[in-house]
Amino acid sequence: MGDEPLVLAYSPCPNDTFIFHAWVNGLSPEAPAVTTVLADIDVLNSLALAGKADVVKLSAYAFAFVQDRYAILHSGAALGQGCGPLVVTSKTSSLRPAPSPTRVSALAHELAQARVAIPGELTTAALLAGLLTGGLRRPVVMPFERIMSACAAGEVDAGVIIHEGRFTYGRYGLRRLVDLGEWWEATTELPLPLGVIAVARSLSQGVQERVERALQASVKKARSLPENAMGYVLEHAKELEPEVCKAHIELYVNDFTEDLGDEGEKALRHMLDLAADCGLAPRLRMSLFWDR
Repeated sequence: MGDEPLVLAYSPCPNDTFIFHAWVNGLSPEAPAVTTVLADIDVLNSLALAGKADVVKLSAYAFAFVQDRYAILHSGAALGQGCGPLVVTSKTSSLRPAPSPTRVSALAHELAQARVAIPGELTTAALLAGLLTGGLRRPVVMPFERIMSACAAGEVDAGVIIHEGRFTYGRYGLRRLVDLGEWWEATTELPLPLGVIAVARSLSQGVQERVERALQASVKKARSLPENAMGYVLEHAKELEPEVCKAHIELYVNDFTEDLGDEGEKALRHMLDLAADCGLAPRLRMSLFWDR
């Protein structure tokens, strides 16, 4: 494709701006030139469905629906322990928290019938809520940043919150019903795959390799010199306090972000196989990763 810049799409969330800082700001001389698109994760999933990005952040769940167009990069993933979406509700709600991650059947039945806000139909958060409940009957799709205020206002009975919502839901007078990450880890004994970075299969193997190297170098540079990326992070953080941004990064950027490795791949395959078994996603028929 010559020297035409690649279209690189990711979210303005702190973990994404943190890991892409070095690449998009020209601090990795070997990295391919890019044109950036920053958007909400639901929008990114839609871009991937339409094939409108060369390199794109997308929900782990969404990969099943774009596997013909994209392959996953070994670097850049949001995956780990203690980082899952939360289901929250107002303090006046009749819904009651589950006593433990393995004793959620009563709550799951109630949530299945409730108006539950989700941050996009193909988000991993929506998949986890579907797996927990056997399928939400009355899901309400809305941008993730609206979910907590919608719960507080009684527009919905509960909401599945992601990103920095883990740290800020108490400000909205909300309480946690269940941590979907804890539930996933307790039932699967695997880390939780949330998001991945994918590259278009239509690009040459040489370009895909350059993309992989550029992203891994950008992740490593951010982790080794975190303060250098914070200005870029805060520029896109939608008025989040620096302390929340740092907590967000510490939670979602880890060793799996440098390289998914065997454990990360196992967790990702298990999630996608489970989604297919439950009729919630197409079964994997393509390789997960580009062939490095």
